Amino acid sequence: MINVGILDGQSVQALIFAKQLAKAGYKVVLFCDSKLSYGYHTKYAHKKVLCPSTQKQTSIFHEFFLNYLENEKLEVVLPMNDYSAKYLSEYKPILQDKVKFVIPDFSVFMKGYDKNQLMKVCAENGIPHPKTIDISTLEKGAEPDFNFPALVKPNETTGARGFRKVESFEELWKVYEPIFKEFGNCHLQELIPEGGMQYKVQLLIKDQIGINSTVIEKHRYYPINGGSSCFNHTVVNDELVKICTEVLRILGWEGFADFDLIEDPRNGIIKIMEINPRAPACIKASVISGVDFPNAIVDLSLHKPVKTYTYKPDKYLRYFSMDLLWLISQKSKWKGFKEWKKQLFSNRHFLQDGELFDPLPFIVGACSGIAKQINPRFRASKKGMNQ
Repeated sequence: MINVGILDGQSVQALIFAKQLAKAGYKVVLFCDSKLSYGYHTKYAHKKVLCPSTQKQTSIFHEFFLNYLENEKLEVVLPMNDYSAKYLSEYKPILQDKVKFVIPDFSVFMKGYDKNQLMKVCAENGIPHPKTIDISTLEKGAEPDFNFPALVKPNETTGARGFRKVESFEELWKVYEPIFKEFGNCHLQELIPEGGMQYKVQLLIKDQIGINSTVIEKHRYYPINGGSSCFNHTVVNDELVKICTEVLRILGWEGFADFDLIEDPRNGIIKIMEINPRAPACIKASVISGVDFPNAIVDLSLHKPVKTYTYKPDKYLRYFSMDLLWLISQKSKWKGFKEWKKQLFSNRHFLQDGELFDPLPFIVGACSGIAKQINPRFRASKKGMNQ
């Protein structure tokens, strides 16, 4: 039996990966930095390993992982968050002879993962994107042509952490130093007004050819500004797939990528915001729509033929615990409830954070997730969108 390791296996997306891979006959090993999480309690994992955090203890994790590979059997490894994806790319020269995985070389990886570099690639190739300025190229006092309001955004961050809305260059320089000290280099990006749909495009590419793809509309978020999507709908949009595939070709990207895009309500143009170089929390939306990315990624890692799946969209995925918080946060509870209950009992509706035959992850993960969301420190880290 082939052993497949899932890094950051504590995450909610690890649930659908563990289920799909276990059903396919793989032995699933979850590497988790916490027991109080979704993935650690799924019945579909054959083994759970507590380990250092890939985010906060990267060098310690690297020593741990090398030791594990030396003493245990592991054929394939998959990343579930940005930090484990970056780890695999950065340490690829050391790891690629010890375990199989598909991740771009570090120089290619950073051109996609670094939001500022990605915006430069889009600008150079005529790809729709928000107007962006590299703050490191600005001098205090200089005021180039730029439309405000805008967002200060760290080049490397997740979940809107470090974002700060500003109304002028003068305000930018007042707030920039503490953001730079905590998050590093940043860029200034025009703020796209509210009113447009946000999208995800998930792609698997090999030898410059897109093999599988899905498109997701993001209907609700929690927190409402700067939060994660909690109610999604799979749709068809071939044009978005074409644009995102072209970006990956320009980058020389191989493997899986998840794009975030936003519609500009001023002109209807859908613009690329960022690339997530790993499986997003909502990847179950693709699986319930017929595209089995977990097994496709493993097949690509093992150099096996990769199946082209038949995409069957029009499915709804609800992150129940976060969507419940969305409902609670509504000023008009009755109006919010009428919106919230739509599709709840439809056969096209699925839960992102649990299922009937694997209930423990939902119980533990939901309690842990809600506690995190109401933690003042966590909420403060994402409040920049509301400034």
